[in-house]
Amino acid sequence: MNFITLNQDNLSKEHICCSISDTREDSGLIKKKNWLKDRLNEGLVFTKLDARGKIFIEYIPAEFAWAPISADGYFYINCFWVSGSYKSKGFGKQLMESCIAATADSKGLVALGSKKKKPFLSDAAYLKKAGFVVCDTAEPYFELLVLKNNPVDTNPSFLPHARKPAINSGAGIDLFYTAQCPFAHDYAMILADHAAKTGINLRVHHLDTQQKARNHPAPWSTYSIFKDGRFVTHEILTTAKLDALAGQ
Repeated sequence: MNFITLNQDNLSKEHICCSISDTREDSGLIKKKNWLKDRLNEGLVFTKLDARGKIFIEYIPAEFAWAPISADGYFYINCFWVSGSYKSKGFGKQLMESCIAATADSKGLVALGSKKKKPFLSDAAYLKKAGFVVCDTAEPYFELLVLKNNPVDTNPSFLPHARKPAINSGAGIDLFYTAQCPFAHDYAMILADHAAKTGINLRVHHLDTQQKARNHPAPWSTYSIFKDGRFVTHEILTTAKLDALAGQ
């Protein structure tokens, strides 16, 4: 099978692998593609297997990353995903090798993982086997990993406000998300609708600029949940999990 790299000409027609959405104008799919269109002009690379599955890598110059990190001169891996029947067939290795080769003239690569494997974050164990090392940590479980092209270069790091995730919000649940992930947008809307019907005190915040994402108080700006100002999880909630968190 061949790999395809998205560009301004093929973006509108290519399957982007991770979408649960339809083609409604307010769907996560459309918002993700619009987000990608702008990011391609900033040097984002999205390479995928020519198949309707979740087999892709997405990375961007770290100066343009929607993440609270300091990593100028590096590239930041937004998402790296190989799932289902495509696992253990070498596709992940090919994607990572292509990413490493494409960024050989930079300081290297940076990715967000966790101490134990968690959904939506890069698999730290896999990255470490590829040569990445932990260069910074943030509460409660986040790890920043780096693969340097020159070992003497300065380590990337989390911005100080993201090391201990918390917000001044008062009572209730706060959900933050960006359009970088179709799941994030669509489930944010599902939860907002559910909360309105059930009386759950849920505040939804769309981080619609890079600066807002960089100022976000949690390392994973794509989606995060806080309760009473305390960080709870970066994992996307179902309505049942929202009910449990709210104590309903």
